[in-house]
Amino acid sequence: MRLALLVVAVLGLVTACGDRLGENGRFGVVYMDAQGFYAGVKAGMRQESEASGRAPQLLQINAQGDASKESTFIDQVSAAKVDALILSPASATASVPAIKLAHESDIPVVCYNTCIAEESARQYVSAYVLGDPVRFGAMLGERAAEHFLSTGNTAPSIAVVNCEFVEVCIQRREGFEQALTAELPGARIVANQEGATIDEAVDVAEQILTAHPDVDAFYGEAGGATMGAVRAVQARDKVGQTVVFGSDMSTEAAQALASGEVLKGVVDISGIAVGRLAAQAAEQVRAGQLTSYTVVPAPIDLYADAGQGRAWLAAHPDGVP
Repeated sequence: MRLALLVVAVLGLVTACGDRLGENGRFGVVYMDAQGFYAGVKAGMRQESEASGRAPQLLQINAQGDASKESTFIDQVSAAKVDALILSPASATASVPAIKLAHESDIPVVCYNTCIAEESARQYVSAYVLGDPVRFGAMLGERAAEHFLSTGNTAPSIAVVNCEFVEVCIQRREGFEQALTAELPGARIVANQEGATIDEAVDVAEQILTAHPDVDAFYGEAGGATMGAVRAVQARDKVGQTVVFGSDMSTEAAQALASGEVLKGVVDISGIAVGRLAAQAAEQVRAGQLTSYTVVPAPIDLYADAGQGRAWLAAHPDGVP
């Protein structure tokens, strides 16, 4: 009991007003980092709880991409016997031991956005909320091909700013390349470097622009990579020469898309939608309605022009994606 109370005190909780603590169940929740997507996931889980009339106590942590920090938290909530563990694992491999521990402690596990390697997931995970990453990338590859065909450039050079420490980002790039080269066989990937946060991505994109000053476009595999590439293009006075195709909507991304200068397309999986689906899956697991590993499809959206950027801003005045 002391450990369970310590987890609540340190990591925070959300309960419905007037409910007794934990009377509607308790979920452990891990957010991989502090990007806006995870604020959307949190909001979506809250919305689903309110809509269902059940508001479980949430023990939450931002793991900051640290598998060790994630593991410590999972140890704690496993000992506290939460009803489910909902997480976007930091690593397909390093996160396996902690998730295995939760499973062996009879804690159902729901992944969202990322998960452990499929062979392990099938053993230890009950549900995985996932927008098909190959299709995610392909939608942006199709948008990039459309853009370059409209400008008459049939052999664009493209640099990738990646988040490929997680498998879904590799799959996003594969989908992007397949769709792009299907329309433009002459397209080339001239660089592919990691830069998952905005600060990292700015530095990486500027280094790429130094090495490849004539690059036609960047592909940002995640939100930080996308906006870092946009900022680098602006800082290096490449507006009008180098464009960006990116992932994950945010207020800054929508503003950049609405301006029409650099960002020419964004593919997004709504954090709010994922949060709602993850909360639904956790309730289904708790109720015994999901008894084996299940992939829960999440919707994927393409924002392809300035008007759609403005529409997103109008629909998300709080900036939560």
